[in-house]
Amino acid sequence: MFPRTHCGDFTVMHIGQTVRLNGWTQTNRDHGGVVFLDVRDRSGLVQVVVHPDTAEIHKLAHAMRQQDVIEVIGVVIARSPEAVNAKISTGEIEIKATEIVVLNSSETPPFLIEDDCDTSEQVRLEYRYLDLRRPKMQRFMELRHRVTHAARNYLDSQSFLEIETPILNKSTPEGARDYLVPSRVYPGSFFALPQSPQIFKQLLMVAGM
Repeated sequence: MFPRTHCGDFTVMHIGQTVRLNGWTQTNRDHGGVVFLDVRDRSGLVQVVVHPDTAEIHKLAHAMRQQDVIEVIGVVIARSPEAVNAKISTGEIEIKATEIVVLNSSETPPFLIEDDCDTSEQVRLEYRYLDLRRPKMQRFMELRHRVTHAARNYLDSQSFLEIETPILNKSTPEGARDYLVPSRVYPGSFFALPQSPQIFKQLLMVAGM
């Protein structure tokens, strides 16, 4: 079994190698019998080419729908100079498919999975799992991860500890109403969601943490 490579990681250094990739079908184009598939995952997009001489997978590729989940095994080849796409990181190469497996077929999406999406926010939130596939949304999530990661690394370098305080506790007599969670071990008893981690932080401070 060939090791999986992410779609956005292919470069000219991979030319001649047989590779395996998994991803969503973004577009399907038939140019005079040769089928071009744009396949992408979180890392980016790569072009897969299927020639008519591979009849079985050519028929499969021709019927591919947007957002079908597929696995592709093929050889990395260089694009012709006029076909180079400088707008994407994998624009100098393409994958000549030798095997395609449809892992999951997709129904027609309610909106296009791309940055230039004019669908209403209500529809995007209803299909949030599709909205989060858009490159713009994934860049936002990655940025948030990197900011949080940098903050944690800095605090760790200053000898701070990250401690998770309990999420269930005894109800406390404060002004706001508690959200109660019934206990399955002690019938008739309830836990409460803490309104603030203050008491736990004070315990940790006194403990010298």
